[in-house]
Amino acid sequence: MCSHRRLRDLFVRFTLLSLLTVLFLPLTGQVCQLGAQDQPAMFSSRVDVVNVIVTARKGSFYIDNLTKEDFEIYDEGERQEIEFFSRESGEDAQPLNIVLLIDTSGSVRDKLRFEQEAAEVFFQKTLRKNADLGAVVQFDSEINLVQDFTNSIDTLEDALRYIRPGGATKLYDAVWLAVNDLRRHEVGRRVLVVLSDGGDNDSVTKDKEAIKAAQDHDVVIFGIGVKSGRGRSDFGKLNQFSRDTGGMFFDSKANLNTLNSAFREIREAILTQYSIGYIPSEESRQGEFREIEIKVPGDKGRGLKLSHRKGYYSSQ
Repeated sequence: MCSHRRLRDLFVRFTLLSLLTVLFLPLTGQVCQLGAQDQPAMFSSRVDVVNVIVTARKGSFYIDNLTKEDFEIYDEGERQEIEFFSRESGEDAQPLNIVLLIDTSGSVRDKLRFEQEAAEVFFQKTLRKNADLGAVVQFDSEINLVQDFTNSIDTLEDALRYIRPGGATKLYDAVWLAVNDLRRHEVGRRVLVVLSDGGDNDSVTKDKEAIKAAQDHDVVIFGIGVKSGRGRSDFGKLNQFSRDTGGMFFDSKANLNTLNSAFREIREAILTQYSIGYIPSEESRQGEFREIEIKVPGDKGRGLKLSHRKGYYSSQ
């Protein structure tokens, strides 16, 4: 576990680098470690596979029995050949790497106990023993790695109980750092669950930069809006983070029952995902944003709502 002093020192380094516009350096090791200059994301329009995580829902039910043949995928309007496909349900699903990012700023401190209790249940029911990993990060005026990746539920529960409220809100910085920490896990799915009122009043990172980092590294963000009477909420940003990366947003009303309900839906979405991979059929300019569209045509697609990231940036 990183010391808070070390994390603060390294975050100051991150801030200074950000002011110099050197913004996309990957993390190596823990959230608190800054590494060398970023390498291209794995999603190159020339030689690399674009991987897209998809969830399918009809009404309140998640659909987990679709096949490769049911899907059509389009890159900038051009239909692509699906090269790789897997259903991420059951014991054979790819490993999960989940970061729980908890807002502990003063504006939501009165809701922290509910967040801790609901998060404990989420980890208990979601992580598979010896397969999946979870980590806990809290953010306010500082960003603290409370617990690095582990498959120990007991350790994660202890970490959640350790969390204490703080001051201002560095939401965008925290998302950026957590996304880059997930990036070091080359195997498995990358999920970021954010509990926050959505207000940001202290970040160096811009919201678009945080979203780009998630899209670059195939991180699915689920947002849980935590309302409090202490400060301004901005659920629109959390909703955008979730929508643009293929996740979902939940307005929890910040009591234990609604938090548990939001976590249940996130768990069900995670455990019924599909992974679709393709090699883009045409060249693109470096750094160009490429829009992705996925369809399930015919009777199976009627009334079906698909969630997936909206696109990717070609290699830079």
